[in-house]
Amino acid sequence: MSVERIDASTLDIKERVVCLNRVAKVVKGGRTFRFSALVVVGDENGHVGCGMGKAAEIPDAIRKGIEDAKKNMITVPILGTSIPHDIIGKFGAGSVLLKTAPEGTGVIAGGPVRAVLELAGIRDIRTKSLRSNNPRNVVSATINGLANLVKAEDVAKLRGKTVEEILG
Repeated sequence: MSVERIDASTLDIKERVVCLNRVAKVVKGGRTFRFSALVVVGDENGHVGCGMGKAAEIPDAIRKGIEDAKKNMITVPILGTSIPHDIIGKFGAGSVLLKTAPEGTGVIAGGPVRAVLELAGIRDIRTKSLRSNNPRNVVSATINGLANLVKAEDVAKLRGKTVEEILG
């Protein structure tokens, strides 16, 4: 699996804030508050990325998160309106099961997973978030699962066979 990086400047990118947290740091003079933002960006056409931003103000945290997400974009292989095969994405304590679905099913997914899949451009999929429900782990596990997807043509080329031999 090789993750190719995308030049985000050429894409029509949409962004979605998945999670905003207020974090406190206790110092001599009292508590100082900062905000952390988990942001997902995508072009709804097979490119998606996620990023974190921290700042003293919410808009600055979101802006930093968007910049970070654009640096971490991946290409997702899409077969029709769904994914090529079932897969489990893992990150930290989070696991996300991604299952193919026939056309017309829609996106059956929880909040953080739904944000990633909709911005990736996947229209029909069934998902189940396993283990951790921490939004950061769930989003990263979803991205990991999408990054590990392979098309039948790529597998056939690696094995030196035709697509018909692979699919049976």
